[in-house]
Amino acid sequence: MKSVVIIGASHAAVDAISTLRKKGWSGKVVLVGDEVPLPYHRPPLSKAYLQDQISEEKLLIRNEQFYQDSDVTLMLGRRAESINRETHSITLDGGETLAYDKLILATGTRTRYFPIKGGDLPSVHYLRTKADADRIKTQLVSGKKILLIGAGYIGLEIAASAVKSGCEVVVVELADRVLARVTSPEVSSFYQRFHAEQGVDIRLNTGVQSMEVAGAAYRATLNTGGTVDFDAVVIGIGVVPNVELAEDAGLSCDNGILVNEFGATDDEDIYAVGDCSRYHSLIYDRKIRLESIPNASGQARTAAAAICADEIAYNEVPWFWSDQYDIKLQTAGLFEGYDEVVVRGNPSENKFSVFYLKAGRVLAVDAINSPMEFMIAKKLILAKAVLEAYVIRDMSIKPKDFLG
Repeated sequence: MKSVVIIGASHAAVDAISTLRKKGWSGKVVLVGDEVPLPYHRPPLSKAYLQDQISEEKLLIRNEQFYQDSDVTLMLGRRAESINRETHSITLDGGETLAYDKLILATGTRTRYFPIKGGDLPSVHYLRTKADADRIKTQLVSGKKILLIGAGYIGLEIAASAVKSGCEVVVVELADRVLARVTSPEVSSFYQRFHAEQGVDIRLNTGVQSMEVAGAAYRATLNTGGTVDFDAVVIGIGVVPNVELAEDAGLSCDNGILVNEFGATDDEDIYAVGDCSRYHSLIYDRKIRLESIPNASGQARTAAAAICADEIAYNEVPWFWSDQYDIKLQTAGLFEGYDEVVVRGNPSENKFSVFYLKAGRVLAVDAINSPMEFMIAKKLILAKAVLEAYVIRDMSIKPKDFLG
């Protein structure tokens, strides 16, 4: 009996399993994952789960019955050590081997480690797994002082969760604005203002040089010469794609495992999907690697369909979201390369959108509490639509009318 092995118990894995069975794959499906729990939703870890607004059971992407009904062999709490492309086999920790006919790599990313004096103190945390979130959750107690290193999505989402838990929060960021890697100064300014209004102490152009025990708590020494006392620190300075398994097997990698429009690597029997993969975007005509649940799921469906001889090129608009307090940011597209920013609505009302244009073409949209603009943005981007700035700004024109 033929076998598909999936490495990485993730959103992508669940969508791959579902699609394989829907498309008629009758062979074995084996899921290998280095965490013990069933695949679970990761986005709530920095938000609802930290705030005890979602149970462990609700965190699961699908319950155990799904895997039974899909006839999936679960090998959780196991790590794949190597791939032998000649024998079509995988070696697991402990030396056991698994044969495959088709292999899907959904290995995701890992947190970027911050090499710093004091980085091994018990108060230092990173957030990637449920176990990480469980440890951080014990620190979010009213009155505690929480230090966040890094003002990206994860840092700001945890800051919001900590504030809701009654903590005192300091965020330090080396860049001159928050979310500098992922959005424009206009959106950064909005989030800086909003977090400050909630009592968050944001320190820009600031880094941490060392950390040490200070009485019953801890102290961080800053590059500005000051210090910050804290009870717990969470470091969020980005992630690194897990490509080592692929690299060691001789697959082409470059800031991700390189794949074609169907998710296949340069080995026709091995696919890579999600955050660990890098593909040529038909929309933006360049290679991209995305850290996005929707992208991981879409790529997984594409790869699974291709394995079942139903090849449809992946061509979905990238999109992302972030929840902080009662503010929902929904982003469609990629803003790199824009030459014009157009703001629709009033940021002071906490409901607006920012359009990123290049020669009038809509590249991306950040929609803050603006779901209609977000929904239309995906269609505009896919159509490579061109819009005039005055049309975007005119609030009397409904977003659906942007399509012409």
